[in-house]
Amino acid sequence: MKKIVKLALVLTLVLSIFSGCGASKKGSTIKVGASVTPHAEILNVAKEILAEKGITLEVVEFSDYVQPNTNVESGDLDANYFQHIQYLKQFNEDRGTHIVSVASIHYEPFGIFAGKTASLEELKDGAIISVPNDGTNEARALMLLEAQGLIKLKENADFSATILDIAENPKNLVIKEIEAAQLTLSLQDVDLAVINGNYAIQAGLNATTDALAIEDKDSDVIKNNYTNILCVKEGNEKNPAILELVNALKSEKVKTFIEGKYNGAVVPMF
Repeated sequence: MKKIVKLALVLTLVLSIFSGCGASKKGSTIKVGASVTPHAEILNVAKEILAEKGITLEVVEFSDYVQPNTNVESGDLDANYFQHIQYLKQFNEDRGTHIVSVASIHYEPFGIFAGKTASLEELKDGAIISVPNDGTNEARALMLLEAQGLIKLKENADFSATILDIAENPKNLVIKEIEAAQLTLSLQDVDLAVINGNYAIQAGLNATTDALAIEDKDSDVIKNNYTNILCVKEGNEKNPAILELVNALKSEKVKTFIEGKYNGAVVPMF
């Protein structure tokens, strides 16, 4: 009789665990931080898909690259969607955070945009070029300038390169490091600017149609290092609602939205 009672208790415990797992997905709410464009817009499409599964997605918009990560680390956000893998690696290293990628979603090509100078050919000696000042994106911008023959980086320069790693600068260009969100706002004050995809889109610019030069989006180096990712704090990778969000972001509905809205400025990677 005691064995039967124990068995019943064990079965009750197992059933309660499984029913709890189901409840953690359906009827739950997840809060995700994102850049305004295109990330929040893409999430709002996924939001419709999640609603059909009984999951509420709350999208919190940010205008910088720091708060979305610090809020995931603190637990104020369940996830974020704004960064690429190289930025995340550097952020974790610099800040001691424990944030991990759970899915690769899209790629935004970097572009060189005209400010006071209309073309690369017209660029004069001593011209000013602005680049994002956050580690990995500055390196990315410098690599794009190098690809155009404007500068040459040291042989050992990597994804954390800065202006200190410029080995050759034949035009004596002044490389001005600016917070990424300010690049489009200060475009009229510089000759050229290398602008992050999301901020370019937010300002009505498209790297594929408006830039003087863009990254080689078919390059494996580019795709493997600069694809934008959905991130959570380590340990939350198996959250059922997060897994449903991954499925929603990789859905045909989201892919069709990206391809139709951004005209090549955002490229789905699924």
